[in-house]
Amino acid sequence: MKVILFCGGQGLRLREYSEAVPKPMVPIGSRPILWHNMRYYAHYGHRDFILCLGYKAEVIKDYFLHYDETISNDFVLSDGGRSIDLLSSDIDDWRITFATTGLDANVGQRLVAARQFVEGEDMFLANYGDTLTDADLNRYVDDFRARTEIAAFLSVRPTHAFHIVKSDPEGHVTDVEALRDSNLRINGGYFIFRPEIFDFIEPGEELVEAPFRRLIEARQLVAYEHDGFWAPMDTLKEKTVLEALDAAGSAPWEVWMRRPAPEPGT
Repeated sequence: MKVILFCGGQGLRLREYSEAVPKPMVPIGSRPILWHNMRYYAHYGHRDFILCLGYKAEVIKDYFLHYDETISNDFVLSDGGRSIDLLSSDIDDWRITFATTGLDANVGQRLVAARQFVEGEDMFLANYGDTLTDADLNRYVDDFRARTEIAAFLSVRPTHAFHIVKSDPEGHVTDVEALRDSNLRINGGYFIFRPEIFDFIEPGEELVEAPFRRLIEARQLVAYEHDGFWAPMDTLKEKTVLEALDAAGSAPWEVWMRRPAPEPGT
């Protein structure tokens, strides 16, 4: 299936990097988080990408136009460096569409702008491009394919270290509970859509607001609960945690390093 990735945000909470590069290009190890996200989808056989560009689009274009396979692949060097034989490849079988979708457009507008690139598809995938997971994508895609609903997304537990506070009318605290230990769940992205999604989006609307409310009313929105690894990269602290996992060789999202992808339908 085709994969739409929203890559136009400025990443204002990562100013240390976002003043020079768009948020999806902030690195984890030797590759930007966008590459990690794309590599995850490619592992499950989805290698046709539509990048919805906006802020500093030229940085993303330049990265792939001058992509260096030797950074994350083994190779044999000979002839004094004049000959390089790759032992494996990352993006050899990827197809990437670079689509300008507006500097200040929200996710809903970017999705509509990418509509032309998924014409004729019975289903397609989409993601924010800056979150990582170890979720079994085939499992969710297979289940959704067997259903008739229009949209689905990954439902995950919050990662923030905030606390939920409950109090009585007089202001006395009755309970304090860690947000991550509560029964609350949040939208983790990793969307699956049918083309009818575009009928639910009005001009200028943000995807998960009015369009999702319409889908809910029509009982056309599915949430797949995932309690495994899921992490965003919204802050410098979150980037540091992800980099530490990558450096230790224990990055949970790198499913391509641990096992072959299961066959669809299994």
